[in-house]
Amino acid sequence: MTDLETRVAPRRLAGAAPALLGYAAVRALGLVVLAVWSAARDKSAFTLLTARWDSLWYTRVAELGYGYEVRLPNGDVHSNLAFFPLLPWLERLLHAVTPLSYAGAGFVVGLFASLAAAWGIFAVAARLYGRRVGLCAVLLWAVLPVGIVQSMAYSESLFTALAAWSLYAVLTGRWLTAGTLALLAGLTRPVGIAVVAAVWAAAIAAFLRERAGTAPSAHHRSTAPEPGALPDGHAPSPTHHPPPEGARAWRRALGMLLAPLGTAGYVLWVGHRTGAGPLGYLDVQAGWRNGFDGGYAFARFIAEKFTSFPSALAAVGLIIGVALVIWLYVVCVRQRQPLPLLVYAGVVTALALCASSYFGSKPRLLLPAFPLLLPLALALARLRTTASALVVGGVAAASAVYGAFWLNGSGPP
Repeated sequence: MTDLETRVAPRRLAGAAPALLGYAAVRALGLVVLAVWSAARDKSAFTLLTARWDSLWYTRVAELGYGYEVRLPNGDVHSNLAFFPLLPWLERLLHAVTPLSYAGAGFVVGLFASLAAAWGIFAVAARLYGRRVGLCAVLLWAVLPVGIVQSMAYSESLFTALAAWSLYAVLTGRWLTAGTLALLAGLTRPVGIAVVAAVWAAAIAAFLRERAGTAPSAHHRSTAPEPGALPDGHAPSPTHHPPPEGARAWRRALGMLLAPLGTAGYVLWVGHRTGAGPLGYLDVQAGWRNGFDGGYAFARFIAEKFTSFPSALAAVGLIIGVALVIWLYVVCVRQRQPLPLLVYAGVVTALALCASSYFGSKPRLLLPAFPLLLPLALALARLRTTASALVVGGVAAASAVYGAFWLNGSGPP
């Protein structure tokens, strides 16, 4: 690390401080409301956050390793091989070096991962559109209706942090960092392939531009600095020299090679362990009734809601929600977001909407698709500070109440 980079790092953190403080305030509100709501129902908010549903599966992996499964009366087999290993590895490490239980370790990992995710979202949005939009993007991510998941011992926050910083590394031309973070994201959730796709798409586009001898577009120049430049408007050091063209190409190629190793490594290991070959992980997911059917099962689920009232109202709400997600992605394309963000958000959205998994979890599966929030962040940033604060405050209160209601329900988020 150069002297300039050492001086720049604190300034970057200082620039992100308002966004991180705002994010922490929203999440604190959500936790307070959850604690009050849960106490009124004689439930433990900490248990809801750390020891139910997927959290239990992660802590079992951390404590006992892989090999645990539950056979249901209908023949389904729920195996813990469905859960990728990075979160339980971190839980096990934190448990080993602190007095925390595995569940407590999962909560702490989620806490710091959510802050890292918020910072990464700010970094991406601020680089593209300025710090005010970065602040708005972070606050919008915090106040999502399912934002309480960011405070749970789940892997969404950890994955979003790795994905956001990998995308930021791509935008700033740090290919080895981008590939390494994509590798780690691939060890966190199956949707890690979205980060791999983003890294590969950006790298292939860069190779094609170089081969064609064309300069990046004006929009591309605004999001990817010239070699040797530092992000966020900082000038390069007089003694800092950009790497040669060949070195950049090799770093890009190595980043591409690193990116898929996490996902591919775990999937192949599961196939070897189960004896089902390279596609054995799909069999594990099938035991949970998870798969990719292009959205057929989800569409049928919505259609069945129209057979009675008031469930028909829920179906209308689901249709509006899906239409909003698709509309936001279209706006992202029209606003010419950088290619890696469009590829990443597109893959995350497609996997969430077109999977045949538990339908109540689809909002949670969309949580990492933060580029979809950038059009809304741009619109929010155009408001006066007072108006934007009122909007965020009102939505934050509603999100906190909904999160408490949601976690105190019978089904998993």
